[in-house]
Amino acid sequence: MIKKLFLLLSLASIIVSCQFTESLELNENGTGRMTIEMDLAEMMAFTNEFEKDSIATKMDTIIQMKYFLEEKKDSIAQLSEDRQMQLKKMENYNLHMIMDTDKSEMKFNIFSDFNDVSEVNDLFKGFEQTASLMPGLDDDDNEDEKDEGSTDIIGVSYSYKDGMFKRDAFIKDKELHQQEVDSLESLESFMSSMRYKLKYTFPRKIKKASIDNASYSLDGRTIEIDAGFIDYFKDPDVLDLEVELEK
Repeated sequence: MIKKLFLLLSLASIIVSCQFTESLELNENGTGRMTIEMDLAEMMAFTNEFEKDSIATKMDTIIQMKYFLEEKKDSIAQLSEDRQMQLKKMENYNLHMIMDTDKSEMKFNIFSDFNDVSEVNDLFKGFEQTASLMPGLDDDDNEDEKDEGSTDIIGVSYSYKDGMFKRDAFIKDKELHQQEVDSLESLESFMSSMRYKLKYTFPRKIKKASIDNASYSLDGRTIEIDAGFIDYFKDPDVLDLEVELEK
C-alpha cells in the first residue's frame, strides 16, 4: 500500500499488538472531526524492558500541518510536483504525538475537522504522508521509492446525507494492490494480531447498520467495529459501512 506505513508495520515482529483506530465524531449539521490513531503502547512496553536505565520521556504535542509545511517549504520544493500536491492537501490536518515512557504510552494521531465528512476522504493517505515527514521515517537517498510509496492503491470515501452515513473503501489499482499483498506474505504471521478499528459517534441514535457484529454504546449513538489489519488490507470491503440514524 504505502512504503512508510510498511516501515512501521515491520516493527510487528516485536509488537504483541498494534491497533489502528479510525474515529469519527459527527454533528447534526454535518460538521465534525475524523481521527486516525496508531497505538504503539505495547511496543513501548517491550522497549522499556530493555532500556530500564534510559531517561524518562514525556511528550504531548500537536502539530498544525499548515505551519509545519510552511516551515519545511524549502525541502518540499525539492520533491516532485505530484508529491508537493499531495502534501498541499494536508494543510488542514493536525498531528498529535503522545509519549510517556513511564506509562509505556505511545500514540500517533492525525485528525482533521471538517464542514462535510467528504472532505476527509482518504485520511489514511494523509496519515502515511505525515509519517513520511517525521524524523526517522524519511528516506532522502531514494526519491524514486518515495514517489512509488505515495501511489494511491486503496481509497476510502465518506458521505452523510438525510440521516444516512456511508463508508466505502475501494482498491484504486488492482495490479499494484496485488503486488503489495504478495509482498506481505512473509510478514503475515507477525501481523496477525494487528487490528483496524472503527469508532463512529453520531448526533442521533443509530437505527440500523450494515455490519451485524458491531458493538454499540449504551446511548446507541456510537458504533464500534474491528477487523484484522491484514484482512482489511487484502479486502477493504470488510469495513464498508452504512448507518441509518433515527429521525
